[in-house]
Amino acid sequence: MSRLPGLDLLRAIAIVWVMFFHAAGAGLGSPYGPMSEFGWMGVDLFFALSGYLIGWQVLKPLSRGEPLRWGDFYLRRAMRVLPAFWVVIALYLLVPEFRERPGMQPAWQFLTFTVNLLIDYQHNKAFSHAWSLCVEEHFYLVFPLLAWGLTRRPALWKTLALGVLLVAGGMVLRAWVWQLSLPDGSTAWVERVYYPTWMRLDGLLAGVMLAAIRAYRPSWWAAMMQRSGLLLALGLAAVAAAIWLSQNRLGLQASVFGFPVVSFGLALLVAAAASEHRWTGRLRVPGAAWLAAASFSLYLTHKQMFGLVSRHYGDRLDGQGLLAFAAYAAAALLGGALLYYAVERPFLRLRDRIVQRREAQGEVGSGAVLPAAQS
Repeated sequence: MSRLPGLDLLRAIAIVWVMFFHAAGAGLGSPYGPMSEFGWMGVDLFFALSGYLIGWQVLKPLSRGEPLRWGDFYLRRAMRVLPAFWVVIALYLLVPEFRERPGMQPAWQFLTFTVNLLIDYQHNKAFSHAWSLCVEEHFYLVFPLLAWGLTRRPALWKTLALGVLLVAGGMVLRAWVWQLSLPDGSTAWVERVYYPTWMRLDGLLAGVMLAAIRAYRPSWWAAMMQRSGLLLALGLAAVAAAIWLSQNRLGLQASVFGFPVVSFGLALLVAAAASEHRWTGRLRVPGAAWLAAASFSLYLTHKQMFGLVSRHYGDRLDGQGLLAFAAYAAAALLGGALLYYAVERPFLRLRDRIVQRREAQGEVGSGAVLPAAQS
């Protein structure tokens, strides 16, 4: 898959959106409230992108009758995620000042990617944003197995039935749990509705559906790519509808309908950005490619950097407008850049050398390879 500026732009938007959301909680506040209020949707955009990119990586060889190279897939995932993640975990454990909040779940929950299922959010908020990485890791583990099983005897009705079941089942489950969690307040909502993997499959599923269309219905995909402007307009309209549905983020309406609607809209934006020969996929914005490449490192470190700024300079920056924005932004970019250049990028390059060496030895073959920044 070639590197597309449109997908880079979406990834850059996702990380900036998320950072605005967390900066507001750290003290940046207004006048950036309108940008930060719905910044949680940036995570759903990451999910839609991952669903599409990883879905295509898995489904492309399967659609051609080729075997899925399990070792290659999990090697790529491990070297993409674990080195930078382990470094951040080590900083949390060894340098308490690095934590944005004092309380933290046990290290083994982060190392086993179960913190999103076990967290005591009221007392242990440090590195709580790792919940979304847990969801991604569960997806990496289960999806190839599920895809392999479904494609042994592929049928459109199976895919559609599973998709409908997951979306409808998630809506019903969130409605039921919301009714039980409401008396316990926002902490219970975060722990039981927002963080668990089985509650947050909408975005990943929407992205996977795009990959499935591309792999198994190439004529449909070609027609979609020729109408990328329409996809963009419909996607923006769906995101606007999700924002309207989610005015009360903790409410029943947002909890049940907000996630699938925003995921549908964001998936349409991903499809528009994946059009290689239309302007929606070729739009270049200065700085977007770097933000996309460093987005994982930025995601891992931005809350901690915001916490450092808030603790040491928050009082002096309060109400300072552009100066406060510049301070928080500079800190986040510095932390992400240090992790990216010192850890993430070297391991991505090492990963690519290992895979190339295996290919040269005939152990891997010519499977689909995603660029490091997107894989």
